[in-house]
Amino acid sequence: MMGQNPFSAGEHTQPMSEINTTPLVDVMLVLLVIFIITAPLLTHAVKIDLPQATSQPLEEKPEVIDLAVDADGKLFWNDSEIQAPELAAKLQEEAGRQQQSELQIRADKNTRYQVLAEVLAKAQTAGMKKIGFVSQPQP
Repeated sequence: MMGQNPFSAGEHTQPMSEINTTPLVDVMLVLLVIFIITAPLLTHAVKIDLPQATSQPLEEKPEVIDLAVDADGKLFWNDSEIQAPELAAKLQEEAGRQQQSELQIRADKNTRYQVLAEVLAKAQTAGMKKIGFVSQPQP
């Protein structure tokens, strides 16, 4: 009996059909312990005494110029009607300011494109840098 092979043709051994979960549980417990130990270290912050300051932020919002153009091509500078020659002078004055204003153009949907092109050309010639179109979203 000493020389018999347990895997000989006479004995039929079945393969192990159960999953051994012991190594999986061991690894999970080790990971759990590592996370329990390292979690408090991740939230640790250096305690410093910051100086106090009472300054105000200097961020000033630029003035907004509302330039409206109706369907007939009439121009309205902040709700007061102006003529086309006055527009160039006012744009020149605004472009020369230290804190340049923002030009917001509101145009009627039936305004001719020629009028808008002239307004944009005058604003660009004057040196305006912040120009926007205002529209209403569809309901």
